[in-house]
Amino acid sequence: MEQMVNAEDSSGWKLKRTRQCKKCPWIKCTDPSEIPFGYSEAKHRDLVSTIASEGVYAPDAPAMACHEHPEGDEAHCVGWLMNQLGPGNNIALRLRALSCYNLDNVQLDGPQHETFKDTLPNSN
Repeated sequence: MEQMVNAEDSSGWKLKRTRQCKKCPWIKCTDPSEIPFGYSEAKHRDLVSTIASEGVYAPDAPAMACHEHPEGDEAHCVGWLMNQLGPGNNIALRLRALSCYNLDNVQLDGPQHETFKDTLPNSN
């Protein structure tokens, strides 16, 4: 998760991105096939590995990156982040978020999916 932050010190960290992108798959009205920069349904399905398992504390679990950020300059997917902090119940992420400086600045763009499965094609 550290690779997707602007700054980190002993007292906290900061999100690179606080506004959800317009084609985020977590937005209910997004058609995943219209996600820019080479959408791949197979890669989308593989992102299930970023979803917390109920009752499992996994501090080293991978994070979902925003599709608008190139490899090497990743930023958290804001839709994923807010899902995992809310209904996704990602305990490790919730604990990490306690030291995030700008979490209160996060802005979502419309109604959101409740589950990862709902973000996949033909689930809408």
